[in-house]
Parts: sequence; C-alpha cells; structure tokens
Amino acid sequence: MTIIGKGCIVCVASLVTAIGCAWVQARQPDRVLDIWPNLAPGETTGDIGKALPTRATEIPPATRIAGITRPQLHFYASPSAKENTAAALIFPGGGYNYVVVDKEGSEIAEWLNGLDVHAFVVHYRTKLAGQAADAMWKRPVQDGQRAIRIVRQKASELKIAVDKIGVIGFSAGGNAAGLVATRFGQPDYQPLDDVDRLSCRPDFAMLIYPWQLANSAGDNLSELVTVGKNTPPTFLAHAHDDRVTPLSSVYFYAALQKNGVSGELHIYQNGGHGYGARPVANSEVASWTVRAADWLRLRCLSSSK
Repeated sequence: MTIIGKGCIVCVASLVTAIGCAWVQARQPDRVLDIWPNLAPGETTGDIGKALPTRATEIPPATRIAGITRPQLHFYASPSAKENTAAALIFPGGGYNYVVVDKEGSEIAEWLNGLDVHAFVVHYRTKLAGQAADAMWKRPVQDGQRAIRIVRQKASELKIAVDKIGVIGFSAGGNAAGLVATRFGQPDYQPLDDVDRLSCRPDFAMLIYPWQLANSAGDNLSELVTVGKNTPPTFLAHAHDDRVTPLSSVYFYAALQKNGVSGELHIYQNGGHGYGARPVANSEVASWTVRAADWLRLRCLSSSK
C-alpha cells in the first residue's frame, strides 16, 4: 500500500499531454459489438441511449449516456500490440444513471492502448425509472459477465491472449467491475448459447475510486462482494478525501491479503472523485496511471516501458 501526498512526479506530464490531445479529437472505436444476441435479459427495448447535455462548469466536458437498454462493447485496438495481447474491459462511472463514455471510457482506452493493451469500453445498461436502488448493480453485472465471455470467444480473431482479459472500473463502474471480479462463480443470468459456456472470470482487475464496495455500516465489504482465493489480482486507487469512501478500496485490499491474492493499493492524500485520468489541481492523484502501468508491466500484461 502506498500513501501519497504532495510531490513531483515528472512522468505525469507526458500523460497529461496525451490525455489533453484526446479531449481535442476523440478517437472513434475500431469496432462496436452487441453484448446480447437479441434483447438483454428482462428488457423490452433495445436502445443504445442518448447523450445528456454537457455541464457548463465542466471544462473540458464529459459525455454522459443515459437510457441504455442495448449494451455494447466499443473496441479500441492498440496499434502497437502483437499477438496474444492483454485486453481490459473498461466500466465507466455514472452512479448507474448514465455512463461517462469518454472521461472514464475512451480516454482510458487511449491510455491502455499506449501500454500495448487492447481496450473495450462497456456501455452497460443504466438505471430504469422507478428501479429499486438495491437492484441497480444487477443489469450492469449481467452485461459485464456476458462481455467477458464475448471477448474470450473473439480472442483469437482480435489477437487477444485468452488468459489476459481483465476489467477496470471507475466509481459505479468500479462497483460493477468489482462484482464481476468476485461473482464469476455465481453468474447472474441464465445461459443463452455456447458463449455462456466460457468463463466469465477476469484474469486481473483494476478498481479506481470504486463506489459502494463497503457495506452501509462502513465496517467491512458489502455482502455482495465475495473475495476469495480465486479472485483475480487487483490494483486499487482512491483519494483519502473522496466523498465515496476509500474504505471500499481498503476493505477490498484487506480481503485480498487475507485470501493470499496479489493486490496493490494506493491511497492519495487528496483528489476527490470522478477524475478519470485527468489531472486534479493541487493533487497527485492522476499519477495512479503511472503506478498502474508499472503494475501491468510487472504482471506481464503490458510490454510498454
């Protein structure tokens, strides 16, 4: 575990420059894949969603897609990747009300591509009107479990190593990714076809300021999160002053430690919430990408130096 306060990390500058370019000219996905062959479980419509109005105070802006009932994978191939490359499925945040598809999606895909990692931004289903709060996670987790299986099915075609398929999630997307990384032994939907014969266990996980992995009392993990000896190796990052309690990351890391699973945890002095890979004034929290790049390299998931 690393506790980081104010300091100078020179290599963040190049990352900030690269991310800044992504704001100016967002790259389009190389492919878009439907997660379900027909309507998703329990759905009566198939809507890819609509962008909400941007926020005048948010510079640069972020794109939020709401009303998704037809979940999709937006594939970003790493141009420099070789055969048997690692891939990560990105779960953006948005409180399950919407999906922040650029700040916590395509910009993260660009960063991963620069590390020779293929990326898929998961446009998972968002909250329905009148839906109970305790069921918000179910549809995104169904989408995540099916999405991992689809990537495994297409691994050879996309030059992906079948045993190097992981998840990275932010805020509510961190909740979904954390549940996908721990609930693979109890799939949350009925099998549909041969794709569902494949494993939905991620090979690694990266949880960035994950939301509500701690229980309501704040003294342990949520009962939904079942960390065990087969939980994939996990990287976690959070800010101490995050209104979404960093105890979610702390308890998850503690559970990894108790079960003998490899983990890495970074708690930054400040930085708040919802920054993606964008810099935060008077904070070093954006350097989580540097630490994460080291972690991926040490786990032989990235060949980038």
